[in-house]
This record gives sequence, structure tokens and C-alpha cells, in this order.
Amino acid sequence: MAAALGWGCAASQPTATKPAGPPVALQTASKSDLIAAYNRQATAVTSINAGVTMTLTAGSQYTGVIKQYHQITGFILAQRPSSIRVIGQAPVVGTNIFDMVSDGETFEIFIPSQNKFITGSASVERPSAKPIENLRPQHLINAVFWNPIPADAPVLFEQEREGNSQFYVLTVVRAANSASPQDWEIASRIWFDRADLSVARIERYDPGGKLVADARYSGWDTFGGIRYPRQISLERPENDYRLDIGVTKLTLNETITADRFVLKQPPGTQLERVGESAPEPETKP
Repeated sequence: MAAALGWGCAASQPTATKPAGPPVALQTASKSDLIAAYNRQATAVTSINAGVTMTLTAGSQYTGVIKQYHQITGFILAQRPSSIRVIGQAPVVGTNIFDMVSDGETFEIFIPSQNKFITGSASVERPSAKPIENLRPQHLINAVFWNPIPADAPVLFEQEREGNSQFYVLTVVRAANSASPQDWEIASRIWFDRADLSVARIERYDPGGKLVADARYSGWDTFGGIRYPRQISLERPENDYRLDIGVTKLTLNETITADRFVLKQPPGTQLERVGESAPEPETKP
């Protein structure tokens, strides 16, 4: 009985835990404040020349295939409105693993280890059983550049909580492609961390309400007087991959010549045209 009572007393004793840190004071802002802040950030960056690390996680619990690829280094060149080049390199030795470009209309990808050169329309997606093959350069353009919220776009304003963090969320809606003018659908959701009102997340939706991209931003820093995140995590549910980008070096708003966005098929490589029916492999002499 004494032992049982002793256990009861011990169980009733509160356990003191050391707080993780002082509570963060939540910032306040109105819907119009957040729209203005977002649009300023969206128009502040016209070009990017970045040294980066990249980690690709392909597969999901739904496909039953989860594969964490080793972190690689590389570069991202991007210029508005839609030019982007992404080069992935093996750490230390610096040899190219892939080189990909897009102008918003077409894309080209060169994979040296496979001696393969892939090209196609930027609007064509060909689902692959290997999620690594679903990566496209144009997927990154909306992650590194943001489109301003149109002045006439309806915007909803709400507060959200995720874990221990609190957010303001702007939901931008657009007219649905239907016969009824009363039909609306979500175009994007923009999350602001109430700790400092920085943009923490942008969700983009395709017509029909399908989530096409979920980008998270953190580690905001100042480069040449302009704020930009050091960490970008891009998830593409339909393409079954997540790409984590760490910015190690960044120059913003420099002039990038057009030739740096040109990728030509190297001699002796196999050409694969995505989106064509019954494609025939071609080899450039």
C-alpha cells in the first residue's frame, strides 16, 4: 500500500521543463499590407545568378517508392520573364550530372551519364515511373520568381496555425473555366509567417483545383539591398518529387546574356523528344 501511495504521489508531481526560448511576439498586418509587401518582393527580383546545393527526394508513400538522392552542388541562372538554366554537379569533382534550360516555351536537358539529350514543349508533361525523370527546368521558374497579385483579383484573408507557428494566408481566386460566371477557383495561397511577416509558403493550383506546386521559403537574407530566401523547398505532387535548394552564393538583378540560356545537343548523344507520339531515338553525329 505504501508503495502504491508513493507511486501515486510521484505520478502527481509536475515535471518542470526548460522553455525552448522566449515566446515570439506575433506581428500584425492587414490584407492590403500583405498584398503590397508581396507585390514589392515579387517585382524586386528580375534575374538570379546563384550557387546552390540541391537535394532531390523522389517518390512518395502513395507510390511505395521513396528515394533520397545525395546532395549535389550546382548553379541556377534565371531571368524574367521565363528563362532559366539549372546545372547540377557532383560534389568535389565538379563534373556535370545534368544541364537543363527552358525559355517557357520549350526545354532541353542533357544528362552526360546517360549520353541523353531530352527536349520538348514546356507545356507537355510525360509522367515517368522514375520521378527523377519528371524534373523540368520550367518547374523552378515560379519557385524562384513570383508573379504579382493582379489588382483586380479577388483575395481572401485568413489566419492559420501549423504546429507552433502562426500565419496569415492570402488566397487568390480566379474565374473558373466554366459556363457559369459565378464559379471561382483557387489560383494560389500565400502564407506569411507572423513572427516576421516574411513569405513562408506559396501553393499554386492548376485549373480544376489541383495543387501543382507547394514551395516553402526560409532563411531570409539581404543580398545587395534585396531580401531573398536562402532555403527553398519545392514539392510537385503530380510529378512525385521534392527539390530542396540551399542558396550559397547569390547575385540579383545583373544582366544575363541570352547565350547563357542556350543548350545545344552535344555530338554523339541520343536525342529524345518528349511529347511526340512513338518517338524514334536519334543520335547526333
